[in-house]
Amino acid sequence: MRVLVASTGGAGHFNPLVPFIEALVRRGNQVLIVGPPELKATADATGQPFHTGAAPAPRDLDLIWQRFPTVPPREAAVLVNRELFGRLCTAAMLPAVEQAIADWRPELVLRDPCEYASAIGADRSGIPHAQVAISQARIEASSLTLAARVLEPYRKRIVARIRAAPYLTRFPAALDPASFADTRRFRESAAAGSEPLPDWWAGSDAPLVYVTFGSIAGGLPIGPAAYRAVLKAVDGLHARVLLTVGRKTDLDSIGLVPANVHMEPWVPQRDVLAAARVVVCHGGSGTTFGALAAGVPLVMVPMWADQPANARAVAAAGAGQVVTPGAEAKDKMPALEPKDAPRIRAAIESVLADRSYREAASRIAGEMREYPTIDSLLSTLASVRPDG
Repeated sequence: MRVLVASTGGAGHFNPLVPFIEALVRRGNQVLIVGPPELKATADATGQPFHTGAAPAPRDLDLIWQRFPTVPPREAAVLVNRELFGRLCTAAMLPAVEQAIADWRPELVLRDPCEYASAIGADRSGIPHAQVAISQARIEASSLTLAARVLEPYRKRIVARIRAAPYLTRFPAALDPASFADTRRFRESAAAGSEPLPDWWAGSDAPLVYVTFGSIAGGLPIGPAAYRAVLKAVDGLHARVLLTVGRKTDLDSIGLVPANVHMEPWVPQRDVLAAARVVVCHGGSGTTFGALAAGVPLVMVPMWADQPANARAVAAAGAGQVVTPGAEAKDKMPALEPKDAPRIRAAIESVLADRSYREAASRIAGEMREYPTIDSLLSTLASVRPDG
């Protein structure tokens, strides 16, 4: 079987597709990845061929990301879901996606839910397509609703067809009730195939605290202050701290790094989660549910998009604590600042000391392990045809 895998450029969007790529290769299937130029290095690491599409014009991207931290959350959601993913990214990627489909003739398309060009191209060609979740289902459904206005002109009823297509998610039903009719849950071991981390802490056996705000925050105006806040929070903490900042962060803007902290642009998540005792993050779904799948509790500092919803779900399940940024205002996105450091530190110390958080995360991990394997899902997907 030939499978086209399509994604936008963010690591949090592409990483959920990687276990499917690995399973397809194990099964002897052929895989072609298609995405914007910034995805190429990440996609090449899978060892599978990559077909490069186009990205929106830098000026258009800059206009969106400059406004993003300064507008109310609802307007920010429209900016990202309708204007960025729905309008700009779809228009940029559709020619390359349709060329790949015409030349390679895949039998199945697997897509990141924000990569709409592949759904349009697959539907036009009568090819089955399925989306692999990156967020809670109700967030994905809401994002599609926001984008619907700019998607419908490409293909009549395309939004309804996306809603009807298989929705593949590793998120547990207890935290993420189904919002798509054809929801199929699967299991993925976060620690499978993990490699030991280098000894960046000179033999220390202190608990490992993993801090990440994803691949986007570091390149935004709010990024440097967020990193300074968390570094202040962990300075002197009895812990080994690994901070990943993404590849677009200006490291000089972060300032001094405490002795117990090691900083990297990026580290494979499965390697870190196999050893981590606590994850500190902004609540992005890739990090959040990856941590829960590994049974690791969280300290969450939500700022935008699906992060507040994820934080509420994790806190309600008893698997972590939430620190709301103090710079929150109704007319702009919340921003983490150094003055928030004492509350972050208190939350980390509490989650490290109280076993109930790890026990709750372990229970959720157990639920996630009960779902079918990715291989069992792949066996049925090619037979799913788009609704006439």
